[in-house]
Amino acid sequence: MKRSSLAFTPPVRSAVTCFLWACGLVALGAPASAEVKTRVRPDGTIEIYNVGGSRPQRAAAPVRRTSQSRWDSAIQRNCDLHSLDPELVKAVIQIESGFDPRAVSSKGAQGLMQLMPATATEVRVEDPFDPLQSIRGGTLYLKRMLDQFGRIELALAAYNAGPTAVKRYGGIPPYAETRDYVRKVLTLYRGVAPVLPEAVRSEPPGRKVYLRRGPDNQLIMTTSPSGR
Repeated sequence: MKRSSLAFTPPVRSAVTCFLWACGLVALGAPASAEVKTRVRPDGTIEIYNVGGSRPQRAAAPVRRTSQSRWDSAIQRNCDLHSLDPELVKAVIQIESGFDPRAVSSKGAQGLMQLMPATATEVRVEDPFDPLQSIRGGTLYLKRMLDQFGRIELALAAYNAGPTAVKRYGGIPPYAETRDYVRKVLTLYRGVAPVLPEAVRSEPPGRKVYLRRGPDNQLIMTTSPSGR
């Protein structure tokens, strides 16, 4: 799908994202089922609408992996505590550190789950190189990101780039490292490469958006209160 020249503020981007989900065009691991177009009416009203398409497809189910590590029991225990899928946590650890408890990144992230010092303090991890502490703190932090953002891809983006960046851009930040990280974790977790929403790169003044249905049952997102 080609990038529109229109840019939206965070609240409007959230509405646009919901519209795309409703049209079945933003589904991780699933192809687009319809085309979304934009148009500007003579009075300056901006409309976004869907054209054609079939019923939205479900994202692929997670692939259960049989690989084991010496910390599987600790991963399972902490995932049970926070209602997380242990396969997701294993995918995070694999991409973060390759299961190396002594790993240190160029930015200072440490341990199995690559906790930054401030994050380690936040989740009360005293020794980030202790695998059990790292798993405990990392799963807690991942759970917090999931609770805050509600979707796995946004939680992973926040785990990598921080929640402030995700809120600033209204989605996955346009950082190559973060987008590559989210793609790698989800590919390992689900067994299929995800289709990530396009990065948002601008923060111009926005306009209120309204959602309505057209006479032919099209979903139309418009900046006109009357919908005309």
